[in-house]
Amino acid sequence: MIRHLVSAVFFLVAAVPVNAQQLTAPEERLIGLFEQSKSSVVAITTGQQVIDRFSRRTEIVPSGTGSGFFWDVEGHIVTNAHVIRGASRADISLADGRVVPARLVGVAPKYDLAVLSIDLASDSPAAMPTGDSDALRVGQSVLAIGNPFGLDWTLTTGIVSALNREIPTDFGTIEGLVQTDAAINPGNSGGPLLDSSGRVIGVNTAIYSASGSSAGIGFAVPIDTVARVVPQLIAKGEYRPPILGIRFDPRMDAIAQRNGLNGVVVLDVEPGGPAEASGMIPARRARDGAFIPGDIIQTLGGRNVNDGDDLQAALDDFEPGDEVTLDVLRGSETRELTLRLASPFEP
Repeated sequence: MIRHLVSAVFFLVAAVPVNAQQLTAPEERLIGLFEQSKSSVVAITTGQQVIDRFSRRTEIVPSGTGSGFFWDVEGHIVTNAHVIRGASRADISLADGRVVPARLVGVAPKYDLAVLSIDLASDSPAAMPTGDSDALRVGQSVLAIGNPFGLDWTLTTGIVSALNREIPTDFGTIEGLVQTDAAINPGNSGGPLLDSSGRVIGVNTAIYSASGSSAGIGFAVPIDTVARVVPQLIAKGEYRPPILGIRFDPRMDAIAQRNGLNGVVVLDVEPGGPAEASGMIPARRARDGAFIPGDIIQTLGGRNVNDGDDLQAALDDFEPGDEVTLDVLRGSETRELTLRLASPFEP
């Protein structure tokens, strides 16, 4: 009798499915976010056109891999400029197994951003929802989805480690980056950095590592910058906003805000540029090293300017050569300046 009872208990225990283990609420949420986002993330494989020196025939050889994500339902895909640099061909692998060729829509090397496009007859993946990188806080949770080392659709997690970082790249110095400790490796480039609600808050772009592998310091282009640049790449194939001919630093603007002053602190003006011609006054250092503020830009073209992102967004409404008015705070007085915007490519 005891033997039969033991056998029955063993049978009942063995019959319990392995997947019946309980997941915690955070685990369930993380799994849900990944499954919800996965189909909107793509793997990118690039190739370069080479000529065989013996046969003189042209062929495409594999040159690199990266990641990207759908910006809209029209098939536009956001990735990094360095992912497709020098490529003659780019193929997009979708989460459902389809592989389709892509065409290049536009590149903004200064921000390490590029837009590709693919033609899908049906079943286009959903565009990824976007968040607000200006509202990010150090310590909040983030997720990265990408294809590190060719291992497709990999999820890593971490936090926002720092904000407003700048790093040198082959395209120049990129400013205002989000720093994260979520593992980002070669192949993650161009993939989305998500907040805990599954919204894109950055495009993973680089790592800081002596070995070339993740060392817990990765960087992403903030989504506010992406949202400003990508629509122009789609519409015009390039991003060439006009310039004022000034230098500013988001960290200085943040200090000003903490002191009750909204606007962009003008740190320097370029010789011969629009700002100098308008009489704009930059900050300077006193003999004892004290910082003496100059003009603080508070409106441009009638739009309020609270920080550098606002200033760049306001400039996007204009073309080089347009005449605009600005309100600047100079000391305790507000002054109106008028200037003609310049092209960023003028000598």
